[in-house]
Amino acid sequence: MKSPSAEGRSGGGRSRRLLVLRHAKSAWPEGVPDRDRPLGPRGLRDAPAVGRFLAGAGGPPDLVLCSPARRARGTWELAAAELGRAVPTRHDPRLYGADGPELLDVLHGVSDEVGTLLLVGHNPGLEDLVLLLASGAADADEDLLDRVRTKFPTSAVAVLTWSGAWADLRPGDALLTDLAIPRGGRDSS
Repeated sequence: MKSPSAEGRSGGGRSRRLLVLRHAKSAWPEGVPDRDRPLGPRGLRDAPAVGRFLAGAGGPPDLVLCSPARRARGTWELAAAELGRAVPTRHDPRLYGADGPELLDVLHGVSDEVGTLLLVGHNPGLEDLVLLLASGAADADEDLLDRVRTKFPTSAVAVLTWSGAWADLRPGDALLTDLAIPRGGRDSS
């Protein structure tokens, strides 16, 4: 069930956009700790395609919150190079290993000056967050939600919208408007 309208809460009815990006495909080098895993060949090709998607899908975000894991940072660096302008970026350790409710808590701390936020991180937390925010929303696109439930692959970008303050965002408040999986070339893996 949809939570009460955000229009009457602090932050007014300002339109918000949340872009949820799972890092690009990583490598699994032997002996390398999980946090230090780099992007693999496919990830190195796909990450710039993510940037091109972001540039054409409403333009760059106002702020990026990125996991400090090497593969997430690398994804954002390659994507950001395609945007044509610098975007304020914070590497937030809370994003590494977080579940959906923990990620929602992170979103509650975002300034209301931010209209569009890009969150760069990991599954299963990102998938959980998208489903938490968009499941049960009025006018939910069940086909898009089913695609997220089936698989939220590397380099996937979920686009969610709603009106209100970040601090007031609740489960079911957002509308999932797009699920893109930008790819940068052929790869058999």
